Amino acid sequence: MNETVTVPQPAGAARTRPENAEGGFLAGDALAKNLQSVLVDLTALSLVGKQAHWNIVGPNFRDLHLNLDEVVDIARESSDDVAERMRALHATPDGRPAVVAEQSSLPAFPAGEVLTTDAIDLMTRAVEATVATMREVHDEVDEADPTSADILHGVIEKLEQQAWFLSAENRRPA
Repeated sequence: MNETVTVPQPAGAARTRPENAEGGFLAGDALAKNLQSVLVDLTALSLVGKQAHWNIVGPNFRDLHLNLDEVVDIARESSDDVAERMRALHATPDGRPAVVAEQSSLPAFPAGEVLTTDAIDLMTRAVEATVATMREVHDEVDEADPTSADILHGVIEKLEQQAWFLSAENRRPA
């Protein structure tokens, strides 16, 4: 069954109704949209990381296999932090597969087995694309809500460290 799935637009922009003591800060449209783009890329990164984790072969397999789990853990935990922040601001996170597939800025990852050295370069690019999204929206997020920007700071730090760890595998001394 090849059914086309239509993704509602704008995905993730719906508001929740404040309840009881939840009067706090409400995310504006731009903040909700920016956090949604971060959420999508973090979700995609966790999926790409597992795809690589399951299908790498070649030199230094075990170390890379374990390192990819670290990347996936960071992406999953961070996506949860971003989604829960969105909910706290009465924005609705949208991590459905069709939305992630349509909106992710991550480069495609190949199907099937992937040589470890190729996977390192592919995963480094995926991590860097995720960080690029966060850096692209950072200033606008910070202006609207410094607390959300603080979440981005922590995620950027962790992912840039992982990009360094990964890319060092294929580097040679100068």
